[in-house]
Amino acid sequence: MRHNFRRPARNARPAALPTAVMAVVLATAAPVTAAETVPFGAQAPAVPLRVATYNIHAGAGQDGVFDLDRTAEAIRDLDADVIGLQEVDVHWGARSDFVDEARALADTLAMRVFFAPIYDLDPATAEGKRRQYGVAVLSRHPVLEAENHEITRLSTQTPDPVPAPAPGFAEVTVNVKGVFVHVYSTHLDHRADPSVRAAQVADMLEVLAADRGPKILVGDFNAEATAPELAPLWQRLRDADPDGGGTYPAVDPVKRIDLVTVSPGITVTGAHEVATDASDHRPVVTDLKLHRRGH
Repeated sequence: MRHNFRRPARNARPAALPTAVMAVVLATAAPVTAAETVPFGAQAPAVPLRVATYNIHAGAGQDGVFDLDRTAEAIRDLDADVIGLQEVDVHWGARSDFVDEARALADTLAMRVFFAPIYDLDPATAEGKRRQYGVAVLSRHPVLEAENHEITRLSTQTPDPVPAPAPGFAEVTVNVKGVFVHVYSTHLDHRADPSVRAAQVADMLEVLAADRGPKILVGDFNAEATAPELAPLWQRLRDADPDGGGTYPAVDPVKRIDLVTVSPGITVTGAHEVATDASDHRPVVTDLKLHRRGH
C-alpha cells in the first residue's frame, strides 16, 4: 500500500495509520521545495545527497547492552541526509524495553521516518501494543510517498517455515531540492543457503523496475558483493563503495555485507564505513550527486 506524505498543520497531531500496514513519523517537517529554475540551455547543477545504511541491532551495541541514546548519537555522527536502518524494534520486547525505536530515533534526531515492519505480532500483554520488527528510513528531506513492499522471506517466527511473500522492503520517495529519488532499505536472509536471498534479489529488482528516476538501494544484504546471488543487482545498480572495508562484525570486521547501491546517472563522490561499537554492524556513508534532467 502506498501513502502520500503531507506536512501536518501547525500544532496539529498527525492522524494515525494502521500499524499492520506501516508506521510513519513526520518530525520538523519542511515545505516541499520546487525545482530550481534553470535558464533554457544551461546545465542544471547537481544536487548533493549523503546517504547511509546502518543495521542498528535493535539498539544494542557490540557489547550486547541496549542503549538507544548511543544508537542515536552514532547516527547523528554520520551527518547523513537519508539513512536506511535495519533490525528496528517497535514495541517488540524486553530486549529493547518495548520502545518504539523508529519514533524515538526520529524524535531525537529531528528527522522524518518511515517504518516498514517485517513482523507484526499480537501484543505481549492485554494492555500492550502490537509487536513489530523491521526496517526503516530516516530523512531530513520531505518524504512524498512511502510503501512497504513484499519480498520472499523465510520466517523466523513460525515453525517449519517455507519461503513466501512477506513485507519489510521499505521504499520512500524523497524530494531532494526538486529531485525526486527513490530510496529503499532492505534486510536479506541470513542463512547460509543463498536460495532465499536469490529470490529476494529478484523480487527487489521487480519493485525497482516499476519506478522511474534515480534509485538508491541500501541495506544489510547478509552476503558480500561478490556473492553469486547478488550478481543480478549489478546489471541494474552500482556498488557505491566497491573498495570499502568490512562492516561485520563491528569490531575487527571480516565481511562487507552492508551496502549502498545506486542506479546509473547518480555520481558517487565518496564512501566509507564508520567504526563504532553502537551496533554489531558498522554503518556505511556515501556522498552522492543527483543530476537534474536536462531541458
